[in-house]
Amino acid sequence: MEKKILSERDVNMYSPLSLAFLGDSVYDTLVREMLLRSANMPASKLHSAKIRLVCAEFQSAAYDILADKLTEKEMAVLKRGRNATGNTVPKHADAAEYRRATAVECLFGYLYLLGEHDRIASLFGAIIDESKL
Repeated sequence: MEKKILSERDVNMYSPLSLAFLGDSVYDTLVREMLLRSANMPASKLHSAKIRLVCAEFQSAAYDILADKLTEKEMAVLKRGRNATGNTVPKHADAAEYRRATAVECLFGYLYLLGEHDRIASLFGAIIDESKL
């Protein structure tokens, strides 16, 4: 199945939460690949390491890392994701963290649909490089 790259106009037709739905998977896959490539370890240890990097607290911190690296359009998408309503907040995260995490996922979903894989890799690299892991 061939992936169709969408126009910016088409991508903007999706709700922020729909973009976050896709972006969650994109971000999760990047984390899993990075962990797998960094060390050959049992799946249970990979999973534990992954959980620390995909939680709302970590993604909320990623929001701050990304904020000054984005174009105007990307920043607008990030803010759309942060301001999206309808989020149910998990017990282990506060509402502000969860909204910022959703914003990061929204941005990754947006860029993925545009086919901006190099940009995704660059932003993900900045998150990992500037995080205190």
